[in-house]
Amino acid sequence: MNEWRRYVKGWVLAFIVGVTLVAGGCDGTDTRGTVDDTVEEMAGKKNLDRYEQMKDDLGEIQTQQTKKYRQLEEDTDDK
Repeated sequence: MNEWRRYVKGWVLAFIVGVTLVAGGCDGTDTRGTVDDTVEEMAGKKNLDRYEQMKDDLGEIQTQQTKKYRQLEEDTDDK
């Protein structure tokens, strides 16, 4: 009987420690998000992301301008 109690106490203690470790590792807080944003800003990742977005936007603008230019050429040729 005494061995059984020690066995159960060991499992309960292991369960409590496990739950504590799992709950402590969650990244669901607002503070964590703020820290992540700050780290990304300082590391230059956000600037790199902005650069990539601007590059993509400029590519789209260039494609639209090319389409408009071709359309104007076609309209001029038809007259």
